Amino acid sequence: MRAWIGAHNRRARAEGGVRIVTCRLPSKSPWLNRIEPSWVHGKRAIHEPERPLMIAEVMERVCTYYGCEQLPPLEQNVG
Repeated sequence: MRAWIGAHNRRARAEGGVRIVTCRLPSKSPWLNRIEPSWVHGKRAIHEPERPLMIAEVMERVCTYYGCEQLPPLEQNVG
């Protein structure tokens, strides 16, 4: 793949085409892996497999499970 991209970029530079710029991706992402254990227990605690929950029920269950105060939703001005 690297050889093909190199040949393409040389040809693009010579003929005036579009070059391909590659960026290597990390092989591991430790900053993402720690997210799963943080929220999966809360999801399991409020989930009900028999039926989908209404938004008000989800908000109530989340606040009850985490012991937090339920605040009114923020308003958005769309327009």
